[in-house]
Formats: sequence, C-alpha cells, structure tokens
Amino acid sequence: MGKSSVRGEGARPRAPHASDHGQDGGPSHEGGEPSADGGHRRSGRGGGGRAPRPRRRILRWSATILSVLILGTAGAGYLWYQHLNNNLETDDLNLGEHRAPEPTPNAAGQTPLNILLIGSDARDSKENQKLGGAKETFGGTPLADVQMLLHLSADRTNMSVISMPRDTLLDIPKCTDPDDGKVYEASTQRTMTNQTLGRGGPGCTVATWEKLTNIHVDHFMEVDFAGVVSMADAIGGVPVCVDANIHSRDSQGHGSGLKLKKGTTAVKGEQALQWLRTRYGFDGGTDISRAKAQHMYMNSLVRELRDNANLSSPNKLRRLAETATSALKVDDGLGTVKKLYDLSNELKKVSPERTTMTTMPFEYVGARVIPKPGDAEQLFRLVRDDIALDGKGKRKPAEEKLSDDPAAADDEIAVQVQNGTRTDVEPPVSGRANAVTQILAGKGFAKAAADTTTVLAQAKTVVRFPSAELEGDAQRVAKSLGMKLSSVKKSTDVSGVTLVVGADWREGNKPPKAKQDDKTPDSADALNGSDKKACMHVDPDFTWK
Repeated sequence: MGKSSVRGEGARPRAPHASDHGQDGGPSHEGGEPSADGGHRRSGRGGGGRAPRPRRRILRWSATILSVLILGTAGAGYLWYQHLNNNLETDDLNLGEHRAPEPTPNAAGQTPLNILLIGSDARDSKENQKLGGAKETFGGTPLADVQMLLHLSADRTNMSVISMPRDTLLDIPKCTDPDDGKVYEASTQRTMTNQTLGRGGPGCTVATWEKLTNIHVDHFMEVDFAGVVSMADAIGGVPVCVDANIHSRDSQGHGSGLKLKKGTTAVKGEQALQWLRTRYGFDGGTDISRAKAQHMYMNSLVRELRDNANLSSPNKLRRLAETATSALKVDDGLGTVKKLYDLSNELKKVSPERTTMTTMPFEYVGARVIPKPGDAEQLFRLVRDDIALDGKGKRKPAEEKLSDDPAAADDEIAVQVQNGTRTDVEPPVSGRANAVTQILAGKGFAKAAADTTTVLAQAKTVVRFPSAELEGDAQRVAKSLGMKLSSVKKSTDVSGVTLVVGADWREGNKPPKAKQDDKTPDSADALNGSDKKACMHVDPDFTWK
C-alpha cells in the first residue's frame, strides 16, 4: 500500500552528531497528492529528487491528545467534513518485516491502543529555518527527534506515555520504502533512533519500536507545531513553571531563546514553541530534561483543554480544527476525521489523574544513551501486559493459556538455540548455545541444535515461534525447562522454534525464576498528569536578574 508520489533517492542521512546543533529545531511536513480517501500521501522527504512542497514544521513534541479532542468538536456539514479530510496526510504504518503480536483481549473483549507520536527535525522551508536554525542542515533528511508511545488501557481507565531520547542507540530493522521499493538494510551496528524517519518514512520508526519493545503499535501520528501553538493561543496560554529566571541562550548562540521569570507563566505562540524546544537552560542541558519539559507542557495543555471555557466559540473551534488537521500526518487507519473523532472519544475517557508520563530508562554510552538493561524491559513489559504505570487498579494474574495445537513428541521437535547472553556491559558467554543444546538433548529433544553464527543481546530467556502450528511445540520446550508460558512469544524473526538464552541465564542448568514485579522503575522518572506543582529546574549558567 505505497504512497502516490515518489520520493527522491538523493536524500542523504545526516551524521548522528548533526542533530546536536539542531536542539531547537522543529519538525516538518512535505506535501503530497490527494489519495482516494480524501487524505494526502506523503511526498519527498528531503535531499535529492523532486523538491518537496514547503509546509509548516511538525512540533518537536507530539500533542496528539489535544489535536483529536479538537477534531471531535469541529463538524459543520458534509463539505466541511470533506475539507478537513482533505487536510489530512497519510503514510504507511509499518515498513519492517517484523510485527509485534496483537494483545490478547481482556475478559470484556477490550484491547488496548498503542499510538506512536513522532516529531521530525526537518528544515525544509525559510520558516522552518528561521525557527530551527542549523543552516547547514537545510533540506537534509528529517530526523525523528521526538518519539512518544501513547498507551491507552484496554478498559480505558488509564493512559501511559513512554518517551525515547532521540540519542538512543538501537538496532534498526530492515525497512522498505513504499514509494520506490528502496530497501534500507538492517543496521549492522547500533544507530541513533532519530535516523529511522529517513529510512522510508514514519513506518520505519514504528518498525523500530516494535522490534525493540515487542509492543504492537496500532497507529502513528506526526504533528505540526503550528497546530499546537494555535491551541495554546486559543486557551490563553499553557501554564509552565521554572524554579529560577531562565534565558536559553549561550555565548555561542545555542538555545531556543526562551526567557521566563521564576514561577508559573502561561506560554503561547512562539514562546510555547521555545519551551518545547529548550535544551540549553534546563538542568542537565540534555534531551532528557527537554523530554521532561515536554511532559509538563503536555499534561498542562490537557488540563487546560478540559477546564478552559474559552473553547466554547464555534469560530475558534473551526480554526483549531483547520489547523490541527493540516498539521497531522497519520497512518491509513486514522486517515479520516471520523476515525480521529472516534479516537478522541476513547482518549477523553481517561482523567489526568490516571495519566502517567515516563522516559525510557537509559544509561550513557559516551554522549549517547542505550536502553537500561532490566529497567527498560520492565517498563516495556508493563505496557505490553496493559499494567497501569501509576500503580493503581487491581490486576489479576494472567492465566497461562495452553495452545490449541498439541505439541509433537519431544524427540520430534526441532529447536534452534541462540546465544543472547551479551549485554551492554558484559560480553556473551562463550559456548552458551552449545551448552544449553546439550541440556535440551538430555531432556529428550534430540533435534535441538545450536546456532553458533548468531550472538544476541536478550535480557530474558525466551522461546520464539513463527506460526500457530508451532506454538504447542514452543510451549513444550519452555515447560521442559521450567519456564512460564508468558516467555513463549510469536515472532516473525524466526523460522522455527527458537530458544534464545538470555542474559538472565548465563550459567547453570535451569533459567532463573524471577519474581514478577509490576512496579514502574524509578529510572522511568514518572510524572502524573494531574501534578500542577511540577517545575523545571534551571541550570545556574542560564539564569538572569
């Protein structure tokens, strides 16, 4: 399901360090041809080939909640509805070969929703250049500098958001551009996650998230900053707080230009954009502190939209709907105002008190970061298992569901064993795949074989299978080793039953039985959506009197 206009092949990804100079840059859209359903397909993403039609830049953070709330109130007849549909731009959801399995419905038949929010760092117009700076990157391949996974619980009682720092180093999967069929092979070394957008489009960013987290992503959204700024203006500004006077500008000219007095200020217009772009000036001067500021803004804006009476004007709502639909790029599954309206009704069911903003737990590798072993997977698992990050609500232990397909005899089950004991701080255990293969052979799995050509980094030992007819065999392997059935995962990354020996089983004859802990890791730096006292700590080098 490719897109209608072909992207130029001359685009050249920027070096990872180039984004450091664009700390205050904003995202962008390019135009496209109308699609059959009234939306617009994405055209060139920068670089060579056909020059993209300049459009407003995508906001550095993704205020999707707010956009869809506005859309839900903006209907004014069929023609207006069609006009708003024509504003929307669509793109393919997943450009990779791997798809995370869809979640199992709860007892009431409900399933959670996972939406990846993306903001790019393109400078594709004079307006973008003026706001974003970094002249040397003008027209370059856009970067996915803001990535947030929004998880709406199956019962619609709570919502969780995970931000990923743009400097996160990951294994990016193989992606295929739906425009021209160009194949971007999987990265051979860890690569900054913000480069995913230039490898065929937002669908590659989605594919990377699914590969890392094994969380099924239902939709994605990219958001233009102008739409969010208009919303901030319409409600009279969004309250933000700093614990000291701040001016985000250093002697080399770095900084967003944000200048605020100590305390709470309702920011709007370009000042709101400056808040969202600021890195220099907040304590730490990193993307981590910027993500925290974006979380505060997002929470505050949601509260203002819920409480502010100024949004009763039909004209204001129409203007907001016009701006919001022009600002959004979505997957085909959200490609009409009706679909966005339905989504808004789902999102509105969650109160700020049950909304939790988090940052993916990380650790530094030089100037970059990687997912923190243990903590990052813990956070991903909680979202995968639809467990509220605020610790509220009772959750019954998941029942272990046996496959409907019976297992073959042990000596007939072919099992490939891979060594996944490598971590970011420890080398792989030499010969581990062979050792575990012998353990399986001793249990009667005569067709177990070690894959000595593959060394992975897998935190927890897992048994993977590619299709339903092998699920029973995979469960039998797990049971023979004393593993829970929850460690058996369907995956298109394998061609048969595959045991990946994780870093939790570096020695011994049995995988460890870890206790299940459903607590959100402290390293996720959780922020509750109702916290009105949250305040950004200012770097003393960026204060003024």
